[in-house]
Amino acid sequence: MVMLDIGPDHLRAGGDYSGPYGDVMGEQARLRTARKIAREHGLTVLESWPMQLIGVDCVIMAINDTRSVEAVAREISGLPGVAWSQPLNEYSMQGRTAPNARPAAGYNDRLFSAQPVAGRWRLASMHRIATGKGVTIAIVDSRIDTGHPDLVGKIAASPDFATGEQHQAERHGTGVAGIIAARPNNAMGIAGIAPGARVLGLRACWERPWGGATVCDSLSLAKALTYALENHADVINLSLTGPPDRLLQSLIELGLRRGITIVAAVDASRPAASFPAFVAGVIPVADGGLPAGSPSVYIAPGQDVPTTEPGGKWELVSGSSFAAAHVSGLAALLRELAGGQAHHVPAAAWLGPRGTIDACAAIARLSPLERGDCTQRP
Repeated sequence: MVMLDIGPDHLRAGGDYSGPYGDVMGEQARLRTARKIAREHGLTVLESWPMQLIGVDCVIMAINDTRSVEAVAREISGLPGVAWSQPLNEYSMQGRTAPNARPAAGYNDRLFSAQPVAGRWRLASMHRIATGKGVTIAIVDSRIDTGHPDLVGKIAASPDFATGEQHQAERHGTGVAGIIAARPNNAMGIAGIAPGARVLGLRACWERPWGGATVCDSLSLAKALTYALENHADVINLSLTGPPDRLLQSLIELGLRRGITIVAAVDASRPAASFPAFVAGVIPVADGGLPAGSPSVYIAPGQDVPTTEPGGKWELVSGSSFAAAHVSGLAALLRELAGGQAHHVPAAAWLGPRGTIDACAAIARLSPLERGDCTQRP
């Protein structure tokens, strides 16, 4: 990826920006620059995407010989008009599924009593205090089944920033969305943590064929993050990990400066190497069981969690992907209660110290006693 400087005249962030270049002359000049670089350095221009929020045009180029990506990136980074160059990195979701989730007697929703948060977080009682109303959550993930009976009408927008022509709903994104937003008290399935929130389902990831891993890349994630920033997301859920990436870090840091709560999963096999979980200000989340000596993180439910599956089904899932989804939902409840303070106080201040999250204590930090007590059993 080659990041071309747009220039100060074009550093204009706007919610109505939807992808094309803002001016023809600027577009032509940058295209000439990209083609010149490609021609002189043995590359081919494949795709470009302007990111006015951080003042660059991201141009994807293919290497026409056997040179390494890292070597070419170093070569290109020093050229006039280039802000920087980097590899197109790949990211993987941090979750796994288990077949045959069994219905359980519950609180209206058939699987409610099987949800770890039903008892541990007193979810039904928490919903008497807050549901995430007035908060926008961006789920950056694979394609969500927006027609699922537990999610119908819950996804406000679902743009596609991933490669390929996959139009089928995908398991990982659908599972994360269910934990965050599933409709409660509809006598089926589960109850989401923040069912009152407005949800943006941003497809930046895709399932590999034949039940393979769910993956994303730098460009698809950058496009989705840009959309989330431009459309005023309050919480961004990133249930994924991968290598450090300057482009993604620039967008994440911009979001944090704007007061957005960003939640990311931790890779249990390599906790310290998890990006973007340990970008300063991001909330790192795991489902427990990290090796001794791992960095301190937030621990949330993420083992044998019932959630939504494409095709109007439900399944059991495990992994830090789904622990992160729980925390994104809780963050939405806290932002609803915080009101005008939400953009000025980091969510970590309300979540409390890192370690196992005490959701009721977090709610109590913001909720007057007369509004309810989530420590009461449902």
